[in-house]
Amino acid sequence: MTSSDVAGIGELHMTYKIIASQCTVCGACEFECPNAAIRLKNDMYIIDPKKCTECEGHFDAPQCAAVCPVPDTCVPA
Repeated sequence: MTSSDVAGIGELHMTYKIIASQCTVCGACEFECPNAAIRLKNDMYIIDPKKCTECEGHFDAPQCAAVCPVPDTCVPA
């Protein structure tokens, strides 16, 4: 398995991403994520592809998108 194979595997697990240019860095998504998949990095919020499960088993819908005050900022990857 090569490093590019590993990167591809990680992308399969990530179901949501944050559009940095639209994010207001309010932090609502970080506190709502049941998997602690969202964190602040270099003044931007990012979603860890290994932890994001689209909130399956916790909620009916991804909570990052549900609580984000800016429409279409937390979107499917």
